[in-house]
Amino acid sequence: MYWLCYHIHTYQKTQVALVHGISMGGGASLMVPMKFSVVTEKTVFATPEASIGFHTDCGFSYILSRLPGHLGEYLGLTGARLNGKELVAAGLATHFVPSEKLPELEKQLISLNSGEENAVKSVIEEFSVDIQIDEGSVLNKRATMDECFSKETVEDIISSLEAEATQEGNDWMTATLQGLKRSSPIALKITFQSIREARKQILSECLKKEFRLTMNILRTVISGDVYEGIRAFTIDKDNSPKWDPSTLEKVEAEKLNLVFQPFEEDWELKIPIREDSRWEGKYEDSPYAPSK
Repeated sequence: MYWLCYHIHTYQKTQVALVHGISMGGGASLMVPMKFSVVTEKTVFATPEASIGFHTDCGFSYILSRLPGHLGEYLGLTGARLNGKELVAAGLATHFVPSEKLPELEKQLISLNSGEENAVKSVIEEFSVDIQIDEGSVLNKRATMDECFSKETVEDIISSLEAEATQEGNDWMTATLQGLKRSSPIALKITFQSIREARKQILSECLKKEFRLTMNILRTVISGDVYEGIRAFTIDKDNSPKWDPSTLEKVEAEKLNLVFQPFEEDWELKIPIREDSRWEGKYEDSPYAPSK
């Protein structure tokens, strides 16, 4: 999956994603990095991994870290949902097309029989409409959001939100705080550190880091929260996870750092970074295949 994410980000041919419905977590990695990503009024985006004990992966530490201000931390930590218009406004999608026009747009793109970027763009723009986000959109709360989510720790972010929530017009923070306090403490801290580190990392470094985090989380190196989250929210559906550790204050910095440590070279994610590393044909002939 991480190989695919890298190639989507760096692919030289024009790619178009037509996104009509839910696009969350890893699924959203098939939308956001595309040259053109077309969304509708029924598109729903989120990165909700921290709520189930996981972390924002598939290149999203890289993507979120490059959004304006601290919108990335907000989305990664809270798992907040954005609609189609908000995605375009936030720079996570390129065009908004009403859903009734989507089938005809797809036909036109297929009949175009050209991958030339400007030609593809011209077709999409025949169907796309200008957007204006709703007055109540969280994107209109950016100043307060940036103030709160610019803090240096998750604990400080929550404290800042609690202080701001008492101010008039900040009712939206109540649901934000409830979501944060329901999420896995260790997953919140991992996600926060990953996004902050990504601000100084290139794409390949982010994917390698995310690969380490995923492997260590699935191996329960410091916590089994991902399996507890899956149990509570998708299997038993009691919505009452028993997180370990149970609070942010109980997350030990030394243990947290363990999941970020590089593996031995043979176990690191291998990503070709040179143009001549691209291949045509079979996986067996690619730089990813094990040495014979």
